[in-house]
Amino acid sequence: MSTEPRETEVPNPLPAARLSVAPMMDWTDRHCRFFHRQLTGQALLYTEMVTAPALVRGGAVHLLAFDAAEHPVAVQLGGSEPEELAQAARLAQEAGYCEVNLNIGCPSDRVKSGCFGAVLMKSPELVSDCLAAMREAVSVPVTAKCRIGVDEQEPREVLPQFLEMLEKTGITRVTVHARKAWLQGLSPKENREVPPLDYPLVHDMKRAFPGLHLSINGGVTSLAEAEAHLAAGMDGVMIGRAAYHDPGLLLAADAQIFHAPPSGRTRRDVVDAMRPYIAAHLDAGGKLAQITRHMLGLFQGRPGARAWRRILSEHAHREGAGLEVLDQALAALPEATLAA
Repeated sequence: MSTEPRETEVPNPLPAARLSVAPMMDWTDRHCRFFHRQLTGQALLYTEMVTAPALVRGGAVHLLAFDAAEHPVAVQLGGSEPEELAQAARLAQEAGYCEVNLNIGCPSDRVKSGCFGAVLMKSPELVSDCLAAMREAVSVPVTAKCRIGVDEQEPREVLPQFLEMLEKTGITRVTVHARKAWLQGLSPKENREVPPLDYPLVHDMKRAFPGLHLSINGGVTSLAEAEAHLAAGMDGVMIGRAAYHDPGLLLAADAQIFHAPPSGRTRRDVVDAMRPYIAAHLDAGGKLAQITRHMLGLFQGRPGARAWRRILSEHAHREGAGLEVLDQALAALPEATLAA
């Protein structure tokens, strides 16, 4: 999982952006992304947010480590200093990512204190400078992820102006989380649930900005909902927590969203595909739970799912835990569940 410059050509992320898995702090690490890639070969995967100061000032380039099998995979950067973001974007391109995304939507306290994330929607000129510097620094696509507005902003006034600014900066692909971010009074968790969703506004923005590739994010819980947004004219759909808590839904994504032939792969096949990766991680001194924590929801809603989760939760973190824990969890599942 080196961060040395890649010799292989990185894929074009544009087709994959039809369906993407959102950047989620503490969740979409490299183990999660490798696991998700076993479920879908085509959806675009995002890293959890990596801050530009950590990369440039802190030298934490290990945060960019990923397995080439994760492609197509994009990195999301957080920051507000144009030259620092440009340097971070260069590091990400050298590491082999196929896209660099700027976080203009995260409402967490850590993000607010660093003057980046959703608070940047109040400083469009600064955002323009940041994106221009990033685009100048790299040849891979630079994209943005924003909210429909922040605090007392009126989304139907602010969002069109913000998207117009992005378009003038040369950004051609934007993901819009269809909720406001309230930086005072709501926790990050509440900001994902309390502000009402405004899908019609985001659909209107697609009609108003036909030259922008717009993806919609927020509250999408199924591939059927994703299909409905695409049918309504959106270019892409980004799924977040649903893809994490019920990752099995991604098994149908290549056929249902990308119209590829059905893979026929089962959840049991996915577990078997993870074995060599897990073994290599253990051999390198890693812990089983660092990977299996992302696999807890694989059998969500199916007979035996509770036993699967319980066994992995109780035993994977123990010292010396290995693939036998995975075997034990599989043994608790009915054959019909394994075959689905």
